[in-house]
Amino acid sequence: MKTKLKFITAAAAMTIFGLTGTFADTAQAADYVIDSKGAHASITFRIKHLGYSWVTGRFDKFTGNFTFDEKAPADSKVKVMIDTSSVNTNHAERDKHVRSGDFLDVGKFPNASFESTSMKVTGKSAVMNGKLTLHGVTRDIAINVEHIGGGKDPWGGFRQGFTGNTKITLADYGINYNLGPDAKELELMLNVEGIRQ
Repeated sequence: MKTKLKFITAAAAMTIFGLTGTFADTAQAADYVIDSKGAHASITFRIKHLGYSWVTGRFDKFTGNFTFDEKAPADSKVKVMIDTSSVNTNHAERDKHVRSGDFLDVGKFPNASFESTSMKVTGKSAVMNGKLTLHGVTRDIAINVEHIGGGKDPWGGFRQGFTGNTKITLADYGINYNLGPDAKELELMLNVEGIRQ
């Protein structure tokens, strides 16, 4: 499986740096809820169409949480659940097709999910490994993640934010609809802001 990321996972991005962009020595492990309710997180994608242009989209409904330990970032964990029927490419007829058996088959597979299994930290970067379940198929993927920042919010809480991205081959997940010779891979882009619990 090819991975190409400036980012995370997604979903995925949540275990890398301390508050200053390097690993801190003072913090302890904390649990965070991904702020999808406040629209401070996103799962977006793009795929080539006929080799001529890009179709972009997003999933409007998802939930998730992560554990982030600045003293032991390799022990951090992430879990995300996606409502596949919430796919949105800003075109109603296309979205209906994407929800059909040709693609996501949301009636049969209403959810997709990602759960991390390990984190490898090298200097100021990290790769998150985990299990992506899509279209009823579970496969290992790797996500490069980048820490955006962390700190107090205006409402008395504390947040951490990450970004990431990866590529998946649709045929690996049993999705074989022909969109052209250059449309075999889907790029996933994740932006994750979590609220400490």
